[in-house]
Amino acid sequence: MAYKFDYLVIGAGIAGMSFALKVADKAAGKVKVALICKTTLEEANTFLAQGGVASVTDREVDDFDKHIHDTMVAGDWLSDPEAVAKVVQGAPDGIGFLLSQGVDFDRRDDGSFDLHREGGHSEFRILHHADNTGAEIQTSLIRKVRENPDITVFERHFAVEIITQHHLGKVVTRRTPDITCYGAYVLDEATGRVETFLAKATVMATGGVGAVYTTTTNPLVATGDGIAMTYRAKGTVSDMEFIQFHPTALYNPGDRPSFLITEAMRGYGAVLRNLDGSEFMQHYDPRLSLAPRDIVARAIDSEMKQHGTDHVFLDVTHKDPDETRRHFPNIYEKCLSLGIDITRDMIPVAPAAHYLCGGIKVDANSESSIKRLYAIGECSCTGLHGGNRLASNSLIEAVVYAEAAARHSAEAIKGYDFRHDVPEWNDEGTAHPEEMVLITQSAKEVNQIMGYYVGIVRSDLRLKRAWNRLDILFEETEQLFKVSKPTRALCELRNVINVAYLIMRQAMERKESRGLHYTIDYPHS
Repeated sequence: MAYKFDYLVIGAGIAGMSFALKVADKAAGKVKVALICKTTLEEANTFLAQGGVASVTDREVDDFDKHIHDTMVAGDWLSDPEAVAKVVQGAPDGIGFLLSQGVDFDRRDDGSFDLHREGGHSEFRILHHADNTGAEIQTSLIRKVRENPDITVFERHFAVEIITQHHLGKVVTRRTPDITCYGAYVLDEATGRVETFLAKATVMATGGVGAVYTTTTNPLVATGDGIAMTYRAKGTVSDMEFIQFHPTALYNPGDRPSFLITEAMRGYGAVLRNLDGSEFMQHYDPRLSLAPRDIVARAIDSEMKQHGTDHVFLDVTHKDPDETRRHFPNIYEKCLSLGIDITRDMIPVAPAAHYLCGGIKVDANSESSIKRLYAIGECSCTGLHGGNRLASNSLIEAVVYAEAAARHSAEAIKGYDFRHDVPEWNDEGTAHPEEMVLITQSAKEVNQIMGYYVGIVRSDLRLKRAWNRLDILFEETEQLFKVSKPTRALCELRNVINVAYLIMRQAMERKESRGLHYTIDYPHS
């Protein structure tokens, strides 16, 4: 028996929950929303976001044109101007939505927002909650979701595939017109059964792809599931070569994910130094430690290679200790737990995979190339980020495009109905994977291939080597999937390989160094 919901939302970070709340509120009591979460609502990239949310707030010194220009510059002029204007101009309303959901941004004594400035921004425009803004947003939205009677949360449920004409016996290719999504096959981890979820509209909000790399700031659930599912369903995926490596993850070997040292700390005045205490950013950019992330990450990578070190230092010891502790309480406590007092000791940092600027290609309404399938948040490619995301633009993008998707789908589903001829998931002749080591070892191999060959600095030779290695892993994993009952570990491996392939292939296709994609074969383009 299939589940039937007006809306099926796959993913429960800021994008998925914002959308669910918006459509539920727009038609209170008239629609039913399923919110699929592969672990628990607390485990999302949103929860780990430290810096904040970018929005023009102080109109006396800031304006939309400045924010638009900063975004275009950071994106290396590859951003879609219409998408940039949409997000920047929609940001104040997005902040209003978050405030209405109970999000508490820090304020000054006079009641105005305590705004931060981060790399690439020309003004102070980052709203934040200490240094754990994401956790504040996530917990506020979770509270609202759990209170809403029209939203049903399915925790520990894993979407395996979206349902299209392919599952109705039709041959679907990338040239097939009007590919349509009718819902998804979803694994209930408690029972091991793959259930059928039918929906009038399906929304991908599955977050990023950081777990493709060994060193990442993302939670390890960030395996690119929505992107992989959409790609396998013949949907359009673009700009996957633009992987943002955060320059300053806490260097603590064995930690996975890596603990993020927010960019706001550099905005606050922290300085990057080599292990001998010397500054180095003056050799790379006049903006020094406040240059955009791609430049800072490459600079750190270069210094580490030149000096044969595995980290550099971030120095905030010259700032007022009480002020540092007040601004960055979580960073202070985390470092202190490792014997590092950031008011007296420099912080060891190294770059880590952090954010995907590409993803499922969507239009201004967040609709993908597959009809009735929307994508929002990090798994989507709206055109906002171009070649490189400007700091703190991502959370507000998720809210603005959640509103666009909610508005469009609320009208669109009036003409949709459920597809009643969808077959149940067929796992006849399959068995549970006997050797878990095959899955875990293959996942490690993907991580190593991506780190060595498709990292911060690339080349044609490295990318070709990645292609050959990934091809073998793809064939092995697809064969295993065909004879196995789906498990989350096996499905995640399959998705990670698909995503790694997309990053590698689209990096090969870009014959220039642009934004986050830097190749030694085209260094000056």
